[in-house]
Amino acid sequence: MTSGAGVGGVFTEEAAGVVLVSACRAAGFDPAGAELLRLGSNAVYRLAGSPVIVRIARDPGSLADMTRAVRVARWLEGEGFAATRVVAGLEQPLVVDGRVVTFWASAQDTEVYADLRELGDLLRRLHWLEEPGALALPYYDPFQEVWDTLRALGGVPGDDVAFLNERAERIQKEYDRLDWVLDFGMIHGDANVGNAIRDRDGRPLLIDLDGFSLGQREWDLVLTSLYYERFGWHTRTEYESFVYHYGFDLMNWPGYPVLADLRELKMTLWIGHQVTTSEEAAEEFARRVHALRTGGSRKDWQAF
Repeated sequence: MTSGAGVGGVFTEEAAGVVLVSACRAAGFDPAGAELLRLGSNAVYRLAGSPVIVRIARDPGSLADMTRAVRVARWLEGEGFAATRVVAGLEQPLVVDGRVVTFWASAQDTEVYADLRELGDLLRRLHWLEEPGALALPYYDPFQEVWDTLRALGGVPGDDVAFLNERAERIQKEYDRLDWVLDFGMIHGDANVGNAIRDRDGRPLLIDLDGFSLGQREWDLVLTSLYYERFGWHTRTEYESFVYHYGFDLMNWPGYPVLADLRELKMTLWIGHQVTTSEEAAEEFARRVHALRTGGSRKDWQAF
């Protein structure tokens, strides 16, 4: 394998491409002409010769999470729930050069996102479902990832790390005092309109099942509220349609600012992990930390 593609290497487009070729050959697919859709927590490719999406996890320790995501997808399919499907008849995940790879049915040839009304409907139906114990979903702990990420930050000024640590400590104290109002149960874990797409028939589907877990349902609503209220990525009309179709306005709950602060922190830390490999990420990280320090506007935060 090419240097840098394996567990110890930097997760670059070149490295992910090496894994893609080997994984496709192992699974019986042709990687020629594959299109890289995104490079973030996963490298996501659409194959040219088959209606298949290939996801290569950035985290080499994600085998258990991705195995669970495959089980969740198969269970949701059995329930008739509108979600992304794994490729049938293929034993997965695969581990190729230390990277975890999964294969998913491509919903359509281009990405067309659902609207917030449809996202609200999907989450309402998801939260009605009662998960079987056989899924063995973990309990969602947002702070485990926060502390793990903070400890692993490299290439970040020490005063920024100290500030983010102090902010995390303050948010955790506030989080521990929250009085939750929605039921505890199965959540998507990263619910936002970017994880709801349309299939070839125009039907909305939930995608990115990696974060399925057991937690407070408020967590599945906070990104939509945050994108509207602080980032300006949704209009008021769009947000109100989401609230109407889900049936609850998170912003009317006193705990909303705490969840919003926590989500902002997690988003900033995720960018912080890329500052040594991406000039664009380094600039965005500095912008976000400055806004958190000063209480400044988040309207200029860029989506990654």
